Amino acid sequence: MSRDESTNGTPPDSTDGPVEASSGFRFGLYVRDIGTSVGAVVLVGAFLFAVSGVWPPLVAIESGSMEPHIDTGDMVFVMDAERFSGQEARHGVVTAAVGAETGYRTFQQHGDVIVFEPNGNEQRTPIIHRSMLWVDAGENWYDRANREYVGSADSCDDLRNCPAPHAGFITKGDNKVTNSRYDQVTGASTVVRPEWVVGTGTFRIPRLGYVRVQPSQLWRTSASMPAAEASAPAAA
Repeated sequence: MSRDESTNGTPPDSTDGPVEASSGFRFGLYVRDIGTSVGAVVLVGAFLFAVSGVWPPLVAIESGSMEPHIDTGDMVFVMDAERFSGQEARHGVVTAAVGAETGYRTFQQHGDVIVFEPNGNEQRTPIIHRSMLWVDAGENWYDRANREYVGSADSCDDLRNCPAPHAGFITKGDNKVTNSRYDQVTGASTVVRPEWVVGTGTFRIPRLGYVRVQPSQLWRTSASMPAAEASAPAAA
């Protein structure tokens, strides 16, 4: 019997090479799949940015102040206000007052829904509310306001931000229970300058943003918040 055949009948182990090659092949497939997924996300993000002109183009809704037209947990696609503005728009935004005259509607009511930085503060979470009126600097806008949305005020002297400290938009959430007054009356924001507007909401994807919103609901509820805050989803 030869030396090579004297190992209790067990042939020499010849699997090391094929196993290493197989592991390397699987790792290569794994890396390729990750690269493909990342590339797809980048392409989708680039396409959405090219269409909207805003980054991130999707925002998750964190409160119920726009209900019943936009719900907590919805994802809203935001477009640069100047990109496809409606008829008789101011800085790309059609107010509810103008929409009522022209028939322009978004999210089941007149006027554009805008995402804006409250008081121009980039550090605060943006608010997504409806643009109601355009006012000029120093204007007594009480005379054009809906009396239902100014609370107990009997004149401009009884209102915050009246006369208007500067030109811009008067805004309000659609929720009739939690947001019965203008933001400029409640103090959620002063008159919204055009440069504070991030963009206009165009359509919503129901509940898609709930995964992003859910952790915040552990310590905040929509009923306690005066404004519908919009935050960028982590994956955007």
